[in-house]
Amino acid sequence: METVFQHLMQGFEVAVTPINIVWVFIGGLLGTVIGMLPGLGPATGVAILIPITYSMSPVTALITMCAVYYGAMFGGSRASIMINTPGDASAIVSCFDGYPMTKNGRAGEALAISAIASFIGGMLGMIFLIFLTEPVAAMALKFGPAEKFSLMLFALTATVTLSEGSIIKGFFSMGLGFMLSTIGIDGQSGSIRFTFGLESLQDGIDFLVAMIGLYAVAEVFKNYRTINVQYDVDAKTIGKVWIKWTELKKSLIPMLRSAPLGFVVGVLPGMGGTIATFLSYATEKSLSRNPENFGKGEIVGLAAPESANNSCSCGAMVPLLTLGIPGSGTTAVMLGALMMLGVRPGPILFEQHPEIAWGVIASMFLGNIILLIINMPLAVPLVQLLRVPQRIMLPLILGMAFMGTYFLNYSSFDFIIVSVFAIGGYMMAKLEIPIPPLVLALILGGMTEQAYRNALVISDGSFATFFQKPISLALLICAGISLIYALKKNKKITAYHP
Repeated sequence: METVFQHLMQGFEVAVTPINIVWVFIGGLLGTVIGMLPGLGPATGVAILIPITYSMSPVTALITMCAVYYGAMFGGSRASIMINTPGDASAIVSCFDGYPMTKNGRAGEALAISAIASFIGGMLGMIFLIFLTEPVAAMALKFGPAEKFSLMLFALTATVTLSEGSIIKGFFSMGLGFMLSTIGIDGQSGSIRFTFGLESLQDGIDFLVAMIGLYAVAEVFKNYRTINVQYDVDAKTIGKVWIKWTELKKSLIPMLRSAPLGFVVGVLPGMGGTIATFLSYATEKSLSRNPENFGKGEIVGLAAPESANNSCSCGAMVPLLTLGIPGSGTTAVMLGALMMLGVRPGPILFEQHPEIAWGVIASMFLGNIILLIINMPLAVPLVQLLRVPQRIMLPLILGMAFMGTYFLNYSSFDFIIVSVFAIGGYMMAKLEIPIPPLVLALILGGMTEQAYRNALVISDGSFATFFQKPISLALLICAGISLIYALKKNKKITAYHP
């Protein structure tokens, strides 16, 4: 316990430097705006921000990306409350009672409880994160090649099976990601693979360029149909952004109850904020004495999912920081950015670069306080941004994405790569093929292959090594359980929709 607090104090020394505080504020504000705009989300925000982080130190870059991440969690519900259009998938549940509250003349209360619930969920999530990181990192230090392969296999399987949609489409997406990860020079044999004679592909596909294409540019393509849309938001109808003590007291226990649920869901790879918010909403509705009020402007129906959503974002940081395994699509983009900056998240990070690991954790405390300040007094001006026409916003995003792509490597060939991935991301969205499995496989594919080959070399080619080690066996069993669960879930869906 004493060691944890010492490390946390070391982290605060890093987090409270002027440059880091400034970027926490900027990242939180940008994240709030990006999360609020319909069709965008935290992954898109981080992808757009990647080129800017290249001029930063690794700790400042990660602090900024984290601020954008949980800032988007704060802002995602704004569009849900005001115009019944979620900023991203995890804000869908906020529409259920947030928009009815606005129609009932309680928009100010809805915006206030959303900010307060996000703050409480984020702070509780941070407390859980502090006490889990070191034990998990210490356990991960015992991992050999076999354990690392099984861990990555479980992460990939869980991402496919626990995410929404067809399991077949999920595995197709993961397989495509694996195929793309093999392009370039093989690290062990030195052979050139699948470059089609193009020297620009010998270093493989820059996954940051792929992320910008899959998220930022593809989102512009998906929202092109609504380019002439202009949302009508009247600040006069919002009223005072505050909440009565009786309403806060009523929502307090549900918020405290939803935060641990959201955190646990966030730790599991592939689950994400959407599942966390639906689970918390269903839980509170089942526990309520008046479940019939849900969907009609029940304040608990807005507070609980918001708390779970922000706690979930903290949970997703646990596997990223301690294992080097992203817990969500956004943390996958962050992992790619950090690897390009020369930082490899994982258990060694806490030993070799504790100032980065604990600096980021401490900055998230400051970030939640700053975001509460941003989202309460500035709530009315911020929601006015919803009135900016899509025909102005989308070209700006597209321009920033292509500028950022060029500044990554100063290569015009990257324009081709980002365009191909943008078209691919758009087609995958149309065909309802999930993108996170592709992203995760593209980032982890090389490491998974390396761990697999190293494990076989050490065991003289014996596959039994993956089952003889207890940790490896346990992870393989977890991967199998997640696969069985997904198959049963798909059977139930098929039974209801013949």
